Amino acid sequence: MANAKISGIASYVPADILDNEMLSQMVDTNDEWITTRVGIKERRILKDETKGSSFMGSRAVEKLLAETGTPKEEVDLLICATSNPDYRFPSTASVIMHEVGLEHAYGYDVQAACAGFIVTLQDARAYVQAGLYKKVIVVAAEKMSSMTNYEDRATCPLFGDGAAAVLVEPTDEPVGIIDGEFHVDGSGLPNLLMKAGGSARPASHETIDAREHFIHQDGRVVYKNAVTDMLNSSLSVMKRNNLTVDELDWFVPHQANLRIIEAVGGRMKVPEEKVLVNIQHYGNTSAASIPLCLDEYKHQLHKGDKIVLTAFGAGFTWGAMYLIWGIDPE
Repeated sequence: MANAKISGIASYVPADILDNEMLSQMVDTNDEWITTRVGIKERRILKDETKGSSFMGSRAVEKLLAETGTPKEEVDLLICATSNPDYRFPSTASVIMHEVGLEHAYGYDVQAACAGFIVTLQDARAYVQAGLYKKVIVVAAEKMSSMTNYEDRATCPLFGDGAAAVLVEPTDEPVGIIDGEFHVDGSGLPNLLMKAGGSARPASHETIDAREHFIHQDGRVVYKNAVTDMLNSSLSVMKRNNLTVDELDWFVPHQANLRIIEAVGGRMKVPEEKVLVNIQHYGNTSAASIPLCLDEYKHQLHKGDKIVLTAFGAGFTWGAMYLIWGIDPE
């Protein structure tokens, strides 16, 4: 059975930057307060109100196809990981596919919050290993600014917009996605959610007045669970594959909060230089954060590098993935 590997990666972020100084003009905060607590200096914002997550996702996919030289008619499937779909229906995947011109593929969305990329990558791996599809695109696209309350000083510094896409293909080489571990605990619901806009609490004048269409987060509970769960799932997937910290080349955690990243990496005893971080200039881009980070550092990644990815998000949903990089840097 062929393994599945990432054979290409590309990303897109909007041009507009919202830095901490600009944020301090909007809400009672300052650069020192934000940097000390979460390690974020700036984030990208898709300011055009007529454009949704699909706009960024389409650009990431177009770039991916161009850079890998992949003909559109050869793409079998596109899976979009997003918590910010353009519409409740149809799928954002279908919008991206129409925009890009993928007429021969199937597509659908996955909602796994900040863990969306690794969950979707596991789906792509399964399709490829089963022999159902040969070329699968995984795209994570998140217009987080669309659900950020810029009157809430606790959450508004955290989030930014962006998208990234990978091509997953079969390989007979000893590279690719080796293992993944995923968990969900629905009791985390009250601590991280958008309270209104779904079928349980449809939009109304009351929900809009109560500002319930934005991210609600109990920061302390989320921090504690994120550290514990990302740590444990990462250690578990490494133990299962007899992978030691010394053998690990790169550790790529979801870019939620620099303090969470430091806590997880520190407890795993991963040297700082092996932990890939770009949260300082993108903020938390939810499902897009891991592939955005991989794309930024791809020129430092070499074929055969052993990498562990880990994420935690609303649901609560979390997990870790072990892969061996299959691309030589340009």
